[in-house]
Amino acid sequence: MTTLMLEHTVLPPEGPLDELVELLSRAGAEPTTSLTGPNGEHLEQPPAVFAVMRDVVEAMSNGHAVTSAPVHQRLTTQEAADLLGISRPTFVKLLESGEIPFEQPGRHRRVRLASVLAYRERRSSQRRESLDRMVEIADESGMYERTATPKRTR
Repeated sequence: MTTLMLEHTVLPPEGPLDELVELLSRAGAEPTTSLTGPNGEHLEQPPAVFAVMRDVVEAMSNGHAVTSAPVHQRLTTQEAADLLGISRPTFVKLLESGEIPFEQPGRHRRVRLASVLAYRERRSSQRRESLDRMVEIADESGMYERTATPKRTR
C-alpha cells in the first residue's frame, strides 16, 4: 500500500448530503461497513475508517472544505500558524520557546503536523481545565446564586 505524502483538500459538493448524514448518524458506535470498488468488489472497513468518513460527511454537510494529510507531514511556519489560527510571528515565538519542536534543514523551519496537533490538543485541555476551575470558584463563592437586576433602558 502506498503512503499518501501530500495533503488533499476537497470542497463540499453542491447538492445536499442529507441522506448520507442520516445513514451515518443511524450507525452504531462500531459499525461494520464496506467499500464497493468499481468492479463490484466489497472490502470491509475498520471502525476508524468509518469514523473518519462520518466526520468528513458532517463537515461537508455544514459547508466546510475538508483536508486530509498524513500526520507525519511537515508544515511551513505559515501553514502551521494558519492551522492554529494565530499569526506566523506568534507561532515562531512558540517554536523559539520550545512549546513545539521543529527542524531546520536549511534556512526555513519545518514542523511536523503531529507536533502542531499535539500542541493544539494540549492548549485545548489547558483551556478546558482553566474554565472548569473558574466555574468551580464562581460556584464556591456563590456567584451563580446572585441574580443581576436588569437596568431599564427607557
